[in-house]
Amino acid sequence: MLATPQHEAVKDAARRLGVAVSSIVWRGPDELPSALRVANRDGAQALIVLSTPRIHDRYRVFVAAAALKIRLPSIVLTSNFAQDGALIAYGPIQRDMHRIAATLVAKILRGAKPGDLPVERPTKFELAINLKTAKALGLTIPPSMLARADQVIE
Repeated sequence: MLATPQHEAVKDAARRLGVAVSSIVWRGPDELPSALRVANRDGAQALIVLSTPRIHDRYRVFVAAAALKIRLPSIVLTSNFAQDGALIAYGPIQRDMHRIAATLVAKILRGAKPGDLPVERPTKFELAINLKTAKALGLTIPPSMLARADQVIE
């Protein structure tokens, strides 16, 4: 399950930066708190939450709260996750992704063959910063980063 393009990209970036990455695999809400405690005990300094529908749709608040409870800053891909307590979100604008999906569905419904449609990647990204979470973690977000943020949650 971890051999996703996202996971590989994180591992490659970490290797280039000289940062160690460990993976946490959890199958349900009962497993996450203990997995995060073990990661924290083993020296984890932050949590990167990869994009999966299960986490982003059902467990956003739970994951953000579990990370905050053990004082692990978290970075995620969608701003709604940051609104629910993650420290930072940086990723494609969800409205744009939904619009792209709707456009592709419309083309298919009009008779286009799915295999003939080009792959469309996001072109706009947004940065959201949750200052409430930063304060709870005792972190100060640099003004230059706040100035670049599309959304600052206070």
